[in-house]
Amino acid sequence: MSVESVFPQLEALLPHVQKPIQYVGGELNSTVKPWESADVRWALMYPDAYEVGLPNQGVMILYEVLNEREGVLAERTYSVWPDLEALMREHGVPQFTVDSHRPVKAFDVFGLSFSTELGYTNMLTALDLAGIPLESKDRTLDDPIVLAGGHAAFNPEPIADFIDAAIIGDGEQAVLDMTEIIRAWKAEGRPGGREEVLFRLARTGSVYIPAFYDVEYLADGRIGRVVPNRSGVPWRVSKHTVMDLDEWPYPKQPLVPLAETVHERMSVEIFRGCTRGCRFCQAGMITRPVRERSITGIGEMVEKGLKATGFEEVGLLSLSSADHSEIGDIAKGLADRYEEDKIGLSLPSTRVDAFNVDLANELTRNGRRSGLTFAPEGGSERMRKVINKMVSEEDLIRTVSTAYGNGWRQVKLYFMCGLPTETDEDVLQIADMATRVIQKGREVSGSNDIRCTVSIGGFVPKPHTPFQWAPQLSAEETDARLEKLRDKIRGDKKYGRSIGFRYHDGKPGIVEGLLSRGDRRIGAVIRAVYEDGGRFDGWREHFSYDRWMSCADKALADFGLDVDWYTTRERTYEEVLPWDHLDSGLDKDWLWEDWQDALDETEVEDCRWTPCFDCGVCPQMDTQIQIGPTGKKLLPLSVKQPVGSTGHSH
Repeated sequence: MSVESVFPQLEALLPHVQKPIQYVGGELNSTVKPWESADVRWALMYPDAYEVGLPNQGVMILYEVLNEREGVLAERTYSVWPDLEALMREHGVPQFTVDSHRPVKAFDVFGLSFSTELGYTNMLTALDLAGIPLESKDRTLDDPIVLAGGHAAFNPEPIADFIDAAIIGDGEQAVLDMTEIIRAWKAEGRPGGREEVLFRLARTGSVYIPAFYDVEYLADGRIGRVVPNRSGVPWRVSKHTVMDLDEWPYPKQPLVPLAETVHERMSVEIFRGCTRGCRFCQAGMITRPVRERSITGIGEMVEKGLKATGFEEVGLLSLSSADHSEIGDIAKGLADRYEEDKIGLSLPSTRVDAFNVDLANELTRNGRRSGLTFAPEGGSERMRKVINKMVSEEDLIRTVSTAYGNGWRQVKLYFMCGLPTETDEDVLQIADMATRVIQKGREVSGSNDIRCTVSIGGFVPKPHTPFQWAPQLSAEETDARLEKLRDKIRGDKKYGRSIGFRYHDGKPGIVEGLLSRGDRRIGAVIRAVYEDGGRFDGWREHFSYDRWMSCADKALADFGLDVDWYTTRERTYEEVLPWDHLDSGLDKDWLWEDWQDALDETEVEDCRWTPCFDCGVCPQMDTQIQIGPTGKKLLPLSVKQPVGSTGHSH
């Protein structure tokens, strides 16, 4: 049976909302398949506004992987702004996909990708607008399977009541495997109903179904244990790892947005994973091992992607792009190849110790020289040992002076406040570092017209990292520390004017901390915040700390707990953590030893270039680190015709 588009009802509402273009669909490279042609249908959501969601690589990749498969269709949906939400409720228009404006409730799977926990209230808004019961226990055969993925899904417990399933790790192969299980179940006439299809997914050992696990609590509020509540369900669920990135050259046809978005460029992921071992970095820990895309694979993706989109900038994405074993050849090869077309290249952030001017010059050869961003993360040498970010102040000054000496005028430094064992003194040293940067910059460039911007975020301890046991700094202490730093920078008559200072107050970090290390009891808090009007918590203008705190006080009182118990409390080795039954491949004892090393201020090398430290990922996940160099150069291409002459137009 066909499913009607809700566009006629929606169209009447669009003149009354801001940026209606974001709801219209029809982007270049989007795919619309006939409804009847598919046995399994996916609605994919990045639970944020279109301008943030559309450029998201993860959703774009899965959209393409699914749509390439015979008999499968995937469409996209994003969060609607409160102005449209109100009108949709008033006129009975359900949550819709932007591709063909079909109601989300009509799909088989509603998959949400969470790169941050602050999207949870937006998920509840979308479920409610779609007419899907908020809690999985109330859903019937007519409701889609609600699936969570993305980095936040490595601890899906706070949203366990609202999702039917979670996938941890890489999604490409995982969504295809899941599709086949659903397809077979539907072909058999959906035997055993919803419970049966969820059981078939759980049985694979790689899809987590929260309803099949019971959590037992101790008298003091900690978790006693998490146990499967039916046979055939695994005790632990493991993450997915795609081993050969060259086999998954996605997105091949990147989407080109209709409205302005946060990134106006085509991106290619040049490797996945990171073994630098920064102890605060969840992304680096959960995506191990390192898997590099080959230089030729990267070249082909850039070539096809630019043809398919007409973008004029290529972002080389990864957690630490300058660490690719062939980054120099990649940058030079691409800059040579696209010199005529003036295609700019960008690395999202560069490690101080991996930066060199040749690389930077290649990257900016065809584009503009914008600022350079470095992330020392810790203000003092001692703090950098604690977090295992092995960058000395000398490295930083040397790198920055090279940049200023080669014509750059703007450097941005990123730090964190509230790291374990940190003192006011550690944070105040950020001002000294910025001062030295400006001093050196003026000296080598012979000009006073240079800037250094210091940007500071609050540290949030994350699951599956050595800091998962750490106490979080309270919002009040974070703000007090940042105020002292601000006063010190402003009080510097000689250099203060050249130093920009940007910081986030400590409040959103406490909410993020509550959600990132929370257990199932936090679901009641999320629901209360949503019912009280909480939306778009990642946006400063929509975020309300007071709303979160008052809802949390009420909801957690039933359990005899409070926000501090989840955020500023230090965990012990014995404690069962809410995500212990979800296997990221990292050995818990290894993480604990690394936490002890942090407290002793001991650094650990990058295991790519040194013997293995037994973090557990490679043997347990049957994977291994994959790095070049392949010895190849970028594609052996003849000089390319300028874009205009081949019949392509911009």
